[in-house]
Amino acid sequence: MEIPVAVYVIWWATLIIAVVVVLPLAVYLLHRTLRAARQIERYAARALEAGLGIAGNTENVSALEGTISTATGILGSVRSIEERTGAIESVFEARTGGAR
Repeated sequence: MEIPVAVYVIWWATLIIAVVVVLPLAVYLLHRTLRAARQIERYAARALEAGLGIAGNTENVSALEGTISTATGILGSVRSIEERTGAIESVFEARTGGAR
């Protein structure tokens, strides 16, 4: 059985189209994908670096919260001292007749 010439023509045309059009297009698209992946990798590395910087800058927040807690306690003590000082001042003024 002899294969018709049209089959060979179609076969060669398909092969030529695949080599001339599809293969370069595939290589181009793969190259674009590789460039995009490398760019994403660079951006991810920069984001990681920025995230580590932020974490480093915020690690003292717990110490700041401790400072605020201590300052709140000190403020309560100051108020108590002010009240007692006011009471002492009133007693002093009463005993001295308001003269200093």
